Amino acid sequence: MPPENQPQSRMREFEFVVHFEEGSDDLMDLFSEYPTLTMRSSVCTSTERTMWRIDHVRGPGEALDRFDEIFLDESRCNECLDAPNCHTHREYHVLDRKANSRTVYTYREEVHRCHSIPHHVVDHVGDGVVFESRRAGREYRWRVLYPGDQPIGEMYSAIEDRLRAGLHLTVSHLGRAGNWDAESQVAAELSPAHWETLETAVERGYYARPREVTVADIAELLDAPRSTVQYRLRTAEDLIVRRFVESSL
Repeated sequence: MPPENQPQSRMREFEFVVHFEEGSDDLMDLFSEYPTLTMRSSVCTSTERTMWRIDHVRGPGEALDRFDEIFLDESRCNECLDAPNCHTHREYHVLDRKANSRTVYTYREEVHRCHSIPHHVVDHVGDGVVFESRRAGREYRWRVLYPGDQPIGEMYSAIEDRLRAGLHLTVSHLGRAGNWDAESQVAAELSPAHWETLETAVERGYYARPREVTVADIAELLDAPRSTVQYRLRTAEDLIVRRFVESSL
């Protein structure tokens, strides 16, 4: 319960997921092929006519090379759920390029029967909306923060009715606003050495059951002392778990 005399926030949030069947989208097929390839937005803004956003992509170099070929193709629409391509203005700009990451700016214009998810949300909920999104595996997950108590049933139906074959929509959360940007905090607090160690551990099967490599194996791959690799893994795991729990409470 909020303290007495303290106004209670009217901000609401919901989260929904677009699931992609195999062969329904080249980009999502790539994320499915490379389980460690992920993409998250740090900025996403939409009006009735335009949408622009900044996304951060992480993964192995081979996956990122193929990501560039697919995602940066301006003849391809990466946000269209009703058709794989449509005739609308699109721009993709790589703001930062590293061996294991990309930062990409996207600008697109909304046209009839070729709308992005942010457009549908703004169209039904109104101004003041904040978006987070993440792509991984076969899921394109959206988290939306908005003011007021507008129902989302009509918006959900509008999006679902426009999904092309092979795409499915589910709502995974609806309620009062919680903690936001926990993932960005983790990304900012982990050093490049931590990221390199974690990514090597994931790619080599350290977190598989049963484990496919040991800490000593990872240390040999990274040409680093075993104690250093073990420290990086433990501190990174502690941070990730702590932020995850804090964001859930």
